[in-house]
Amino acid sequence: MRVLLAGGGTAGHTSPLLATAAVLAEAGDDITCLGTPKGLEVTLIPEAGFPLELVPPVPLPRRPNADLVRLPANLRRTVKATLGVIDRVRPDVVVGFGGYVSVPAYLAARRRKLPIVVHEGNALPGVANKLGARLTTHVAVSFPDTDLRGATYTGLPIRRQIADLDRDALRDEGRRYFGLDADRPTILVTGGSQGARRINTTMAAASRDLAAAGVQVLHAAGRPEEVELDRRAGDPPYVVERYIDRIDLAYAAADLVVCRSGANTVTEVAAVGLPAVFVPLPIGNGEQALNAHPVVGAGGGLLVEDAAFTPAWVDSAVVPLVTSPERLAHMSRAASGIVRRDAAEQLAQLIHRAAQERR
Repeated sequence: MRVLLAGGGTAGHTSPLLATAAVLAEAGDDITCLGTPKGLEVTLIPEAGFPLELVPPVPLPRRPNADLVRLPANLRRTVKATLGVIDRVRPDVVVGFGGYVSVPAYLAARRRKLPIVVHEGNALPGVANKLGARLTTHVAVSFPDTDLRGATYTGLPIRRQIADLDRDALRDEGRRYFGLDADRPTILVTGGSQGARRINTTMAAASRDLAAAGVQVLHAAGRPEEVELDRRAGDPPYVVERYIDRIDLAYAAADLVVCRSGANTVTEVAAVGLPAVFVPLPIGNGEQALNAHPVVGAGGGLLVEDAAFTPAWVDSAVVPLVTSPERLAHMSRAASGIVRRDAAEQLAQLIHRAAQERR
């Protein structure tokens, strides 16, 4: 089977695409990915070994501006380019993961009468996938309460190294890998690949309180210059990295994670049973807070607004939590029962069923 996977721009679209591509490739399918020159897919997809076709981006403005005026012409141009890709690749099915590139993929697939599969990563659907869901009966969502036409709950595809992770078995290795002490309470901090200023500056300002409580930190900052530490001799380790490639070992090393609540992050930390403090991105449509609600509601995480995430809050809420093995164990059990670890396999099966429509 030949499959065209459309998605990119951010890790939220690219990561589930790559997790699904890996399962399909293992089944013997031929994979081609569709993206734009401006997204993370330009790097991540070739690094994963999959062919990537690029088409011009089509911004979908949420309010009147110059992009809205140019939208019809831009969309026609990109649909034409996507039709060219489809005519060369000749896929049996087109799968969209949202983002700018999915709209032309859906429209071009419809014009060529190809089966379409839509996967929505967030709890609150985006504009692209709301459109895609009107063009197909094959719609998958990451969260069971997502309001999207004809949706089936498959979960969010995550990488196999995460889906199969045994945190307890790799804890010692993870702490050695990052230069952490073996037996201290450990917090992983991440604001995503680009970092998050509020998380970076707050955790840095709270570092003295964390050190006084014997807590060590592994901080993926994105922008390390925002993490200004006031260190004293004998303080527990506070390791700052720009980006963490071995996130599986970081999850294993940690007792607690402080993070944004993008769909991919929420799914990964819940799947591995890592208790979380979610600090949703304060812009957008509130989708990050909605992503975290199932895990928080089950007792697997805490939710704090960006503006309320201060050094004083860290001292009063995070320090008592990360130094309480009983609370952490309870949260870990609660989190691990919330999300599906087999989402990539579930979505691959849906893609195969959709492709049968053409045969």
